[in-house]
Amino acid sequence: PGYSVAPEARKVGLMFQDFALFPHLSVLENVAFGLRGMAGKGRKRRARELLAQVDMSGHAESYPHMLSGGEQQRVALARALAPRPRLMLLDEPFSSLDATLREQVREDVIAVLRATGTPVLMVTHEADEAVRVADQIHVMLDGRILQSGTPAQLYARPASPFVASFFGPLNRFKGWVLAGLVSTPLGPIEVPDMADGTPVVVLIRPEALRLLRDGGASPFRFRVQRVRDLGINRVLQLELPGGPPLTARLTSAAEFVEGDVVAVEVD
Repeated sequence: PGYSVAPEARKVGLMFQDFALFPHLSVLENVAFGLRGMAGKGRKRRARELLAQVDMSGHAESYPHMLSGGEQQRVALARALAPRPRLMLLDEPFSSLDATLREQVREDVIAVLRATGTPVLMVTHEADEAVRVADQIHVMLDGRILQSGTPAQLYARPASPFVASFFGPLNRFKGWVLAGLVSTPLGPIEVPDMADGTPVVVLIRPEALRLLRDGGASPFRFRVQRVRDLGINRVLQLELPGGPPLTARLTSAAEFVEGDVVAVEVD
């Protein structure tokens, strides 16, 4: 209390969502902007080092409006890293890029940050992005952290339905525990740690459903309502009498068409 550090002395780098490059400054001048305490030659040398790290050396004399979105992203990263921050804050840094460019730029940016050893706090609304980038994820809702852990820990053992849904849509069933089991349209699910009569919600991920041609071992059969081809994956909606359709996510090699009757097993 009563003590404050000036922003320029906090050793925190920030990459803005919209890059926020200075339009009247060249790329080299943008990167050197935060190096006010250095001599002119030292500032330029440090700025050129950072441009080389982000593969933008050939654009040192260009201006921001002459660059693509991905190139502007790299310049913004170099500018933020130039003063050697102790922490980098990334505010949804890739959201303004198109999907194809976003993935490539994201990989390049994270590679540079890992190479410099700079700790990074990144805010994102994209679960896939968080999983690809983070060593540690904190899932937040209404300003509170609901659960923290590695991507694998959050995926395998979510602490709440919200955290579970962070990784994509779910099949949901309500029921009650009886003899350590909950009855669902996909068969009984084991619940060994809850007392009989406890009301529960069963959440099953689409990728946890295995589909077999009619005649498989499972007695639970459903008709395929819709097939959506998403490239490497296919999402199938299965008709569930009296309820919303089931969703299954399979590899694109799985050959099912609308109207097929399939047996379903839960992994």
